Parts: sequence; structure tokens; C-alpha cells
Amino acid sequence: MRNPVIQIQDVYKSFLIGEKPSFWKRIVGGKDTRRTLEVLKGVDLDVLPGETVVLIGSSGSGKSTLLRCINKLEVIDSGKILVNDHLVGYRESGAGLVAESAKETARKRTDIGMVFQHFNLFMNKTALENVMAPLMHVKKLSRQQARALAEPALERVGLADRMENYPSRLSGGQKQRVAIARAMAMEPNVMLFDEPTSALDPELVGEVLAVIKNIAASGTTMVIVTHEMQFAREIGDRIVVMDGGQIVEQGPPEDVFGDPKHSRTRALLRRSGILDTPETEAVTVFPELDDD
Repeated sequence: MRNPVIQIQDVYKSFLIGEKPSFWKRIVGGKDTRRTLEVLKGVDLDVLPGETVVLIGSSGSGKSTLLRCINKLEVIDSGKILVNDHLVGYRESGAGLVAESAKETARKRTDIGMVFQHFNLFMNKTALENVMAPLMHVKKLSRQQARALAEPALERVGLADRMENYPSRLSGGQKQRVAIARAMAMEPNVMLFDEPTSALDPELVGEVLAVIKNIAASGTTMVIVTHEMQFAREIGDRIVVMDGGQIVEQGPPEDVFGDPKHSRTRALLRRSGILDTPETEAVTVFPELDDD
């Protein structure tokens, strides 16, 4: 039995909703009217080496928050998340989990690549320089060493002829491919994708999805959040359906898409046009909340 690369154990996460009272309002006894929104509620999930796990769910289901918790872009309230058998962002003590140093967290994050909805490229750097930057500043490689890793990464995503272009001269799909190359050049053993096509024009989505499929075919362990249901069906080894901060169903694509067991899964697939709505079952309406 292979040990999981990612282990998510009984994870809870909540956010405070509303405006924090000002200093002067607190001085005069003003009440904090913010409320707590529980976004993750006891989530358990293992991801095996080389597995591609796709998280799907309606807006507000907690899928993007869960992804961001894996490398401590969000701080969990309780539970554990281990990557390569190590806690990321925390260490264990007699009193439970305590935050580790920012330096140690950054070191562990080098094993975790992440691609966001938005490209987050440096506009004053070329595509090649954008990919080289974290290699030099995080891994402390020389410029020559960084270039030796950055060029093949850009070639891998089909941008060999765009290396010297600035972001302003690239399409949205090309920018996202630079972001993917930047993450892959760090040679992580886990890749996280948070809605990588949501900011793209429809005609540019295909080129990015093709790159991600190629990465999956190479055996890289991946967790992907997406609303592209057909893509999820094609690329996922396992589909995980989230609703209300919990995992309500998971399994191979042919099971989840072909014979969904949970009413929330069926409702989600109907809304996505994947599943026809039987007259005997009403469609569930989901609250439209942002994941982040």
C-alpha cells in the first residue's frame, strides 16, 4: 500500500464575516457584530503518489479554501494537513499544533507548486525572467542554473518562441502557461491548481487544459479545483464532490459522473448540464458564496 503524499485529517476552517469594529468604536464599548462562517467542517482526504484528484462543487462549497489550506495560504482552525509526511506551516508541541517559522514554511512550500486563477506575473519581466525569479530568490540558484531549469519548463508548455516576451505581449492562455511553467520549474512533487481557466476567455481554455493533461500524464501528484466538468471527467483519477464545507461523494469519474449517489452531486451535475433532471427529483439550489 502506497503512503499518501497529501493527508488531510479532520480539518476545520472558518472565517469572520463582516466589518471589524474600529479602534474608537471598541473604546466606547461598541460590539463586534461579525459572525463566523464555517467553511470546512471535518474534511478528511488522502491523495496518493501520482494521483490526480479533482475537487468539484458549487460556489461556496469550500473547495478553493481546502486547496489553499494545503500549503498554508489559509490557516486551519483544527485538524492536520501533511504533505510528504510533514506538516506545512505548523509543528507539533505538547499543547497541540503551533505555527512554525516563515522560513521553514517557505522551505517546505518548495515541494508544492500552485497555479492560481490569476497569473500573478511580474509585468516588468519577460516570460523567461518570470520563471527564473523564484528559482533564484527561493531556491537561491545562480542565474545560469535558473535559466537551465526555466527554459525547458517553458518549452514543455509550448512557449519556446515566447520566452523573451513581456506579459503585455502574451494572451491570457499564454500567461497562464507561463505561470504553470514557473511552478513546474521548481520541481515540486505536488501541484495544486485553483480554477486555472476561470480568468480566461473561452477560446483560450483548451490550450491551458492540454498543458495540465500533459503534466498529469507524467505522473505528477495533482489536486485540481475546476468548474470544467468535462475536463474533470477526462483528467481525474478520482473526483471529490464538496458541498457545505464537507466531502459528500468521491470516486472514479465514471462512477461520480455516470451514477452519482448523493443528491447534492446530482444537483450539481444537472446545473452543469452533465445530468438530465428527472421529473421526480427537484433541483437543489446552492447558496452563491465565494470560496475564498
